[in-house]
Amino acid sequence: MTKYILGFHGGTAPATPEEGAKAMAKWIAWYKDMGGAVADMGNPAGPSKTIAADGRVASTNGNALTGYSILEAKSLDDAISLARGCPIYAAGGSVEVAELMPM
Repeated sequence: MTKYILGFHGGTAPATPEEGAKAMAKWIAWYKDMGGAVADMGNPAGPSKTIAADGRVASTNGNALTGYSILEAKSLDDAISLARGCPIYAAGGSVEVAELMPM
């Protein structure tokens, strides 16, 4: 099996603790539905900065990373199929799927 990273982008934070609990329950259910495909549930990401080749540091603009997970799947298409159930879509976010290259 090949490992794939799911990079989560965007989405809005829950407005209340109750909404947060409901959102977390959806994430946990999604991970459980994927079963053994989940290699690393990952973590949310906090504020970020972008470092340019010349060393300048700037605020990340546009589609900043908001979290990640790592899955194991037979192919990129299979990883994409698993990513389609991600709860971030309901919060207005997106998922980037990329193969992790062994080194």
